[in-house]
Amino acid sequence: MTDTLTKKKRGGGRAGNAARRGKALIEQMPWRLPVNIDKPTEPLSEEGVAAIHDGAMRILEEIGIVFLNEEALEIFREAGCTVEGDLVKMDREFVMEMVGKAPSSFNITPRNPEREITLGGKYILFGNVSSPPNYWDMEIGRKVPGTREQCANLLKLTQYFNCIHFAGGYPVEPVDLHASVRHLDVLFDKLTLTDKVMHAYSLGKERVEDVMEMVRIAGGLTQEQFEAKPHMYTNINSTSPLKHDHPMIDGCLRLVRHGQAVVVSPFTLAGAMAPVTMAGAVAQSIAEALSAIALFQYVRPGCPCAIGTFTSNVDMKSGAPAFGTPEYMRATQMTGQLARFYNLPLRSSGVCAANVPDGQAMWETSNSLWAAVQSGTNMVYHAAGWLEGGLIASPEKFIMDCEVLQQIQRYMEPEVFATGPDEIAFDAIREVGNSGHFFGIQHTQDRYTTAFYQPFLSDWKNYEAWDLAGAVWTPERAHRMFKEIIGSFEAPPMDPAIREELADFVARRKAEGGAPTDF
Repeated sequence: MTDTLTKKKRGGGRAGNAARRGKALIEQMPWRLPVNIDKPTEPLSEEGVAAIHDGAMRILEEIGIVFLNEEALEIFREAGCTVEGDLVKMDREFVMEMVGKAPSSFNITPRNPEREITLGGKYILFGNVSSPPNYWDMEIGRKVPGTREQCANLLKLTQYFNCIHFAGGYPVEPVDLHASVRHLDVLFDKLTLTDKVMHAYSLGKERVEDVMEMVRIAGGLTQEQFEAKPHMYTNINSTSPLKHDHPMIDGCLRLVRHGQAVVVSPFTLAGAMAPVTMAGAVAQSIAEALSAIALFQYVRPGCPCAIGTFTSNVDMKSGAPAFGTPEYMRATQMTGQLARFYNLPLRSSGVCAANVPDGQAMWETSNSLWAAVQSGTNMVYHAAGWLEGGLIASPEKFIMDCEVLQQIQRYMEPEVFATGPDEIAFDAIREVGNSGHFFGIQHTQDRYTTAFYQPFLSDWKNYEAWDLAGAVWTPERAHRMFKEIIGSFEAPPMDPAIREELADFVARRKAEGGAPTDF
């Protein structure tokens, strides 16, 4: 494949020519918030849901959750929970009362109000890969530590593709930036290269406070306007089994007090960090998530919270995490049932264990993405670009995943299964009768451009035509598309005064030392 790629680089292809003529590089679907019209897959009976709920409640009541955060411990004491050192036990009545205060859906409004998203209901929204420390593309041909340039390029893909609805964490960790100021540079890039919903890592007071201020500045908001409704969010993981660390809880408390959204996603790997049985792993995950959500609802009743699932299994031969497995899919569906039981929005992920954008990468990711559809997920993290269990980000994989995301969106569109007279097409069937074909009749001619999904990456030519066209494999096509998108990318508009204010804030915070890195 590499030799073919080298031969093809010079020409640029039809997409490159189109870009030079000022046309769209690809014909992608327009921006929209997809609605999942399918009934969710529910492997659990009512008794099964009740059993997992009871298991989660017993974990909270009898075993407890460790909170390595003094402020959280003091809040739990005030709420009447049992606090023994850093271990918190809470009864189910308290948990259910607090969780009942959380909204079943909420909006997040970024600097461009036209990119506002709704978490909850039947919406299913997709975000970019977040947090891998390493990067891989076909030109480099190997796994390398992430850089700011690579991070910025993946942010450009995040902005470019309409099927990506929110910007998660750093799409690759730019390890060439010092950790004390990394958040300042990357958030400046995120806020200027994209106009979609922003994320803050809950990793210490300074990072959370800095990101909130940068989002406020980018939106041209007063402090009161910023706090009046969610404009950003964080996503945290528990430290399984049964533990929450200090910085993540601290960051969430700061965010909810300012009216911003929180997603709590325990990372439970069955057989390692959770029981080997999926019901046990899901019960543990639910307990870990609800303990934190109860805390946040006690502090600010009605604050926007979502429950996340990241329950999968390990390879029992090696201990390595596995994703997109049958067990992962069922755990996601099961957690979806529990999320509806608690009336909370649900977050899941589009993940795989593959190391390069190959067949394994796509079948595992497709399994994960369709599990999100089946579970009634509202927010799909890592929906584009994830490799090696989250250790690698890849632009080729990003683009290949976006093809799948568009197909899911198309699958959800009501016109695909409409049953009106035009769709039943009785007159067209009568016109063709028992011979002939439908290609040339008016019914087809009126609809042929929009009747079916049109891929931007898939190649539907037969083998001979594909071979004559250069025999370009899918990752190679994705790589060429990546280069063309980056080469012609235009950042969304931003008021020059706001951009200057953002830059001044970054410069001032850098001069002050940014965030501490030595503890």
